[in-house]
Amino acid sequence: MTVLQQSQTRTRMFSRVLGPFLVIVALAVALRTGHMNTLLTQFTATEVWPWVTGAFILVGGIAIVAFHQYWRSPAAVIVSVLGWVLVARGVLLLAFPDVFTSLANRMIGATVVWQVSWIVMGVIGLYLTYVGWRPVSATEIDVHHVSKDLPHAA
Repeated sequence: MTVLQQSQTRTRMFSRVLGPFLVIVALAVALRTGHMNTLLTQFTATEVWPWVTGAFILVGGIAIVAFHQYWRSPAAVIVSVLGWVLVARGVLLLAFPDVFTSLANRMIGATVVWQVSWIVMGVIGLYLTYVGWRPVSATEIDVHHVSKDLPHAA
């Protein structure tokens, strides 16, 4: 498998996970818009939740950054940028939870910005879902290449 094929495969795999996740979260936010302020208040009521959430977000972001540094297609760029955004968000939650709270309060208060951002995330999620789950054409598969790292049959 060539480096280009590996990068395309990795982009597809990350898209299969990130796409549906973004769509589901965007739909949940749309359905629960009225509860977001309460959720944020409860989330920041204790220092434990920002810390634990930041740690998990940071691990996810580092995993994407470590395994997907490809910038050759729109989907690859989106996946790589999402990885770096998750790293930044995880660090922000771990090191500066008050800054996160302030930004989140301002964003929830700006209803139009809030709605547009989640619509954009939903559209990005739909695009990544398509990229990740669409059938691969025969021209995208190198049928003549045999991987040397596959074990031979006995």
